[in-house]
Amino acid sequence: MPELSEIKAAKTVDARSMACPGPLLEAKKAVGGVPVGQVLEVLSGDKGSREDIPAWCRKMGHEFLGFLERDGHDSLFLIRKR
Repeated sequence: MPELSEIKAAKTVDARSMACPGPLLEAKKAVGGVPVGQVLEVLSGDKGSREDIPAWCRKMGHEFLGFLERDGHDSLFLIRKR
């Protein structure tokens, strides 16, 4: 598995301006536009996304890869599995 900083996402959703549950809702909407087996990156300024998005991935069967802290926000990465 490549380092998170080297992953090229098939789609990136910018939810940095949104409070919880905005980033999760944006991820739910966007994942359908990502081919199965490809990566979705969610940009979030809400620390709750670090819990919410992995929990949603487990529930939906997607693979959560982790997150990177960037300048005032997180980049969260997941692989669409179905």
